[in-house]
Amino acid sequence: MSETELGPAVVAEVVESRRITPESTDEVRQIVLRVNEPSFRYHEGQSVGVVVPGPHAFGNKYHMRRYSIASDRSSSREESVEFSILVRRCFYIDPVNGERYPGIASNFLCDARVGQKLSVTGPYKSPFTVPSDNRANLLMIGVGTGIAPFRAFIQHIYRQQGGWKGQVRLFYGARNGVDMLYMNDHNSDLKEYFDEETFLAYNALANRPLMSDTDALQQSLDLHVEEAWSLIRQPDTYVCVAGLAKVQQALDRVFGAAAGSSENWEAIKAELVRQGRWSQLLYS
Repeated sequence: MSETELGPAVVAEVVESRRITPESTDEVRQIVLRVNEPSFRYHEGQSVGVVVPGPHAFGNKYHMRRYSIASDRSSSREESVEFSILVRRCFYIDPVNGERYPGIASNFLCDARVGQKLSVTGPYKSPFTVPSDNRANLLMIGVGTGIAPFRAFIQHIYRQQGGWKGQVRLFYGARNGVDMLYMNDHNSDLKEYFDEETFLAYNALANRPLMSDTDALQQSLDLHVEEAWSLIRQPDTYVCVAGLAKVQQALDRVFGAAAGSSENWEAIKAELVRQGRWSQLLYS
């Protein structure tokens, strides 16, 4: 990746790096970055690219990885902007030699110290937007660190906007308690502005060996399908989906059954997309 391919970059300083999972489990960190650049501004749901200096494999001078912003704009000041990202320390196994290698960006960020300067690109356009009418319903569905933009949305509508009149529902699947990234906020700072009359989170854990977070999400949706389906059928509901690509398969199974057939569901989803009420960010 060349410098020109990266696009314009700004300097971001690490002001906080906090592990939000126990030492005995997979490491997930919440990292707060500060950018002292007046032109750098973001909206909830956007992402940034973190540039890891090389050299890297295949002669690449840079490596860039995008992360969704996991906080609202309440920390922004006239002279600087602060935002947080969620980072899971990742490793992968080479299918040829069986060797275990650290993920480039995740390990770089998890090892970054307070005061360290990083190069950040973006922010990048997000498929997600918060409806301008606070009477609209929000149905958010995700797994893993895909939950990050939804955390920012929840903070924004209950802290900055002072509440939300429409119904807000979060469906979140996880393999284990470590993956309940959202719950770290739910049990701490979210309670400071949590509006219990309009907001509910349905979190499901995998309860069988080899059960994935997507399976857990489908289980959560199955248990509450009447409520989710009722919201989808209302003309003022906006649906946001984030996480692994297989999340779409889980949704199609649950809502295809609710609609009476997969053909009915595809037609309904197509209409939601046409009306700008369905948005998704899926990755492999």
